[in-house]
Amino acid sequence: MTTIATHKDRNFIAIIGDEDSVTGLLLAGVGHVDGASKNFLVVDSKTALSKIEETFLEFTKRKDIAIILINQHIAEHIRQLVDDYDQAFPTILEIPSKDHPYDPEKDSVLKRVQRLFGE
Repeated sequence: MTTIATHKDRNFIAIIGDEDSVTGLLLAGVGHVDGASKNFLVVDSKTALSKIEETFLEFTKRKDIAIILINQHIAEHIRQLVDDYDQAFPTILEIPSKDHPYDPEKDSVLKRVQRLFGE
């Protein structure tokens, strides 16, 4: 019973992505800003790696986030953090971007599934 109660408040999807990906999801209604807290980070060439890492770690600790979407090319910059993350919630999903196609060989979730099935 307590497991269900801890997940019922996970109402948000967070995104760490390029401007086009974040804008599209914000237009779809995913965005949430509450005081100093928000559920998205726009990453460009000027974004410090430490900011991406800090945001990823913040999102993984929040109890109101169910899913974290991250552009795969950005996940590559923090690959060790993404690969080391092993919690069910929030779930991490790597997504393609307009300029960077999806590569299933790099996807941490797909790698775990393949290991599970012995592939």
